[in-house]
Amino acid sequence: MKELHVQKGHKKLEIYQVAHSLAVKVHRLSLTFPSFERFEEGSQIRRSSKSVSSNIVEEFALRRYKNEFVHYLFRSYGSAEETIEHLELLFETQSSTDKRLFAELLQQYNFLCGKIMRYIQYVDKEFDTPNFIKEPALNYSGSLVAEEEAPKHKPRNSNQYKKAR
Repeated sequence: MKELHVQKGHKKLEIYQVAHSLAVKVHRLSLTFPSFERFEEGSQIRRSSKSVSSNIVEEFALRRYKNEFVHYLFRSYGSAEETIEHLELLFETQSSTDKRLFAELLQQYNFLCGKIMRYIQYVDKEFDTPNFIKEPALNYSGSLVAEEEAPKHKPRNSNQYKKAR
């Protein structure tokens, strides 16, 4: 019997799928560099390309908080732009000479940057707390607490600490 593979969580996001696939391609490409580049620029491009998908995973885990959500999306965007810079440097210095692969990766990273930026704009405009967080509060015994009884979180005021001293 054939099992269905259902993607969950961050793996459903197209930006994650593209970023992950590109990181694998860049990793494989970096192993073909001359030995002196494998450990210098090769290491840098591997880290920046893997950082794109890693930050998407982290933003998805922190999506409860809009500011964190957007922060990690911007980090992904920055890492994608950094990877483009490394690709261009490697091609210009002739450490990578495959024009077709260079053009393909450059096009795909530009596409990914656009996707990430559109996702940031969407989140910024349409953000809503995920449903699993909107569930009713539980007290310490595990029973439901009426909304009016649930403790309210008050933001800390930095002046509180100054007065207490």
